[in-house]
Amino acid sequence: MSQEEAKRKAADSAAELVTQDTIIGVGTGSTVNQFIDALARLKFKIPGAVSSSNATTERLRALGIRVLELNDTGDLELYVDGADEATSHLQLVKGGGGALTREKIIAAAARRFVCMVDESKMVDVLGRFPLPVEVIPMARSYVARQLVKLGGQPVLRDGFVTDNGNQILDVRNLRMTDPVALESRMNQIPGVVTVGLFAQRPADLLIVGGPTGVRKLTQQGATRIG
Repeated sequence: MSQEEAKRKAADSAAELVTQDTIIGVGTGSTVNQFIDALARLKFKIPGAVSSSNATTERLRALGIRVLELNDTGDLELYVDGADEATSHLQLVKGGGGALTREKIIAAAARRFVCMVDESKMVDVLGRFPLPVEVIPMARSYVARQLVKLGGQPVLRDGFVTDNGNQILDVRNLRMTDPVALESRMNQIPGVVTVGLFAQRPADLLIVGGPTGVRKLTQQGATRIG
């Protein structure tokens, strides 16, 4: 099974969780795009969706799905997104597409956070993928120096501006053996808007597409779907 096929199977499995008359949160990225395609076939079920990025908003609207504001909807029943890295503890690194702040807000507002990945994104310890950190532009250099003190090597994502008008530092060489503590520490650096580490609020369900089918991981264990 190709990587794209694995993503599609994971996305189709996530789409099965969409229930009638439920407003859902929708993330950003290549696997999410597969989910949106599946969601388009179910749009008669839902009154609309809350989007995590301008790119996702455009894709949803192009497929005839109404986009709503989180300020108007209140808390959500379901949020579906992808990840750049994931562990069996359902902790994630996100933000490769630059939407980490809005993704984290929607995840916090959702009763159930479902993450879809292909098998290549699974790791034992987070840190293989550079950790995105969204920063206020005037604080970029200061934040970078603090990240170096934590053992990281921050690199400015050149020519990129988030939907919020901020910049991103991609931090390499962080081995995140205690991601909950690291997330808390990095969030306290003045000038940091959001860290792309989803450990304090991990996924509730992780759907992993792989060569032998789809498996679903929760904090209680795993099940496999052919």
